[in-house]
Amino acid sequence: MSDQKDQTIDITVDFSGGLEILFSNQKHHALSVPAQDSEGKPANVGFLINYLCQTLMTDPRADLFVLGGELRPGILCLINDCDWELEEEDAYVLQPGDNILFISTLHGG
Repeated sequence: MSDQKDQTIDITVDFSGGLEILFSNQKHHALSVPAQDSEGKPANVGFLINYLCQTLMTDPRADLFVLGGELRPGILCLINDCDWELEEEDAYVLQPGDNILFISTLHGG
């Protein structure tokens, strides 16, 4: 029987509104992410944001995606096509098959 810490969750993550430039200019990513964070708690969107920065982001400008370890204001997050504010925001626990979409609404001015 496999150790629970070795388990993963298959999800898709999409980036739009220019965020894809931070992630190899690729809008769609099929990922297998750890089912638990480093403390053994179920992986949530907050964990996913950090995971994306640590493992998937190829551009050094992480501040265009996160500020102070949290999703930058001006970036919308949809969980299965639903605003994350209706889904517990970064506390939402990831489920197999979830689609997480990040959309930048940031514009130069």
